[in-house]
Amino acid sequence: MNIALIGPSGVGKGTHASLLIKEFDMLHLVTGDLLRKNLEQRTAVGFLAQRHMTQGELVPDAVVDAMVAEWLWRAASDKNILFDGFPRTVDQAQFLDEFFVEARRELEAVIYLKISNDAVEKRLMGREICATCQTPYHVEFKPPVKPGVCDVCAGEVKKRPDDIPEVIRVRLRGFRRALGPVLDYYQESNRLITIDGDGTVQAVGKAISDAIEQLQKSGRPRGPMDDSIALDVTPAQTGLASAGEVTDSSFGLVLIGGPGSGKGTQAEQLQVHLDLPHIATGDLFRENLNKKTDLGMLAKSYMDKGALVPDDVTEAMVEERMARSDAKKGFILDGFPRTLPQAQALTDIMNAANRCINGVIYIRVSDEEIVRRLSGRLICRNCQTPYHVDFKPPAVEGVCDACNGELYQRDDDNPNTIRARLKTFHGQTGPVINYYRDAGILVEIDGEGEVSKVIERSKTAADELNHL
Repeated sequence: MNIALIGPSGVGKGTHASLLIKEFDMLHLVTGDLLRKNLEQRTAVGFLAQRHMTQGELVPDAVVDAMVAEWLWRAASDKNILFDGFPRTVDQAQFLDEFFVEARRELEAVIYLKISNDAVEKRLMGREICATCQTPYHVEFKPPVKPGVCDVCAGEVKKRPDDIPEVIRVRLRGFRRALGPVLDYYQESNRLITIDGDGTVQAVGKAISDAIEQLQKSGRPRGPMDDSIALDVTPAQTGLASAGEVTDSSFGLVLIGGPGSGKGTQAEQLQVHLDLPHIATGDLFRENLNKKTDLGMLAKSYMDKGALVPDDVTEAMVEERMARSDAKKGFILDGFPRTLPQAQALTDIMNAANRCINGVIYIRVSDEEIVRRLSGRLICRNCQTPYHVDFKPPAVEGVCDACNGELYQRDDDNPNTIRARLKTFHGQTGPVINYYRDAGILVEIDGEGEVSKVIERSKTAADELNHL
């Protein structure tokens, strides 16, 4: 018998899985462990995963599937398997079914541990982990014998830096956004078992064991998914102006364009024209780092290790900024979203605030023009004032007009690097453009030519969107 155990972080999947594999003599498959093993052993799929992680991207389903398939082929055919936290998407669910057909096996059931967001947040806020051996603890449910010291290896036990309310809420929204279709997929084949995970470890564990024992006897889950689960994980798409009604009358505008397309220039002009704050993700990072906020310190912990800051931290910064009083009547968002998951996250942020994205302006500039623009860009080493050899040259070549500092060209502002960045931009942002085009709120403008003409186009587009 093969079972999948799914639910949000903090629901107790790992705790229950460790008990179930002993009780029912099952092999335990955890995708996080597989990923770490492949990274450590420098396998081909580990190398592919590392490339995506280095670029700040989620590891694609195809790479995760390959790791799972390799593990399954090595697993003893007479052993039952417990999948812990997998599958997370419909694509992964379909892959698993197709693999099992080929392997002449079957995934008999998926157990979904349902729990409220408030309960998850409470659990994660008390979660601690050993810095040496990664043994998990909880200040309330499972504290170490000696505070701050691991029972297993005497290592330091401390709170995870990403277990802060802002990030927890973002992670939960992302999980539930992907979960709804997965539950629907297994409900349609009558393989879904739903268990209330908001109870004691003993009570939840007994409910899971009882469900598996019943499954062993009857070969079928005990019942279909109830309507409340679907409502719990499938938010209405009110975050897009064309997809529902909201009572909030603020104006949400997003600017999209490649590097060097002039988003910053247009945002500055629209900020005055519309009397709305300009929210740029780069500025948000600098603000949070300078003020040493929880989000800023979390971002710094990744940057100090040379890693890109995860999406959930960026999303939390954006959500916090849009909740400030000066953004109540609207905002101009620049630099976010860059990917489809970020666009879907922005929709969720708007849903939660009963607001919407009213319009998206895509500043269209050819790749060759962007290469020309960025290849001539110069920056002052002292005050970071930007210049351009053609469009905004300094009075004295190589010297900053503002502080007399030295001007230099960034390492990534060479034609080959720029073209590589543009390839990434098109691959990531193409789906975002289609997402907003399908919603009927995308306006494309020509970003080439005289700056004054582009400004007029952006103002006209913004005014049209503001009156839809």
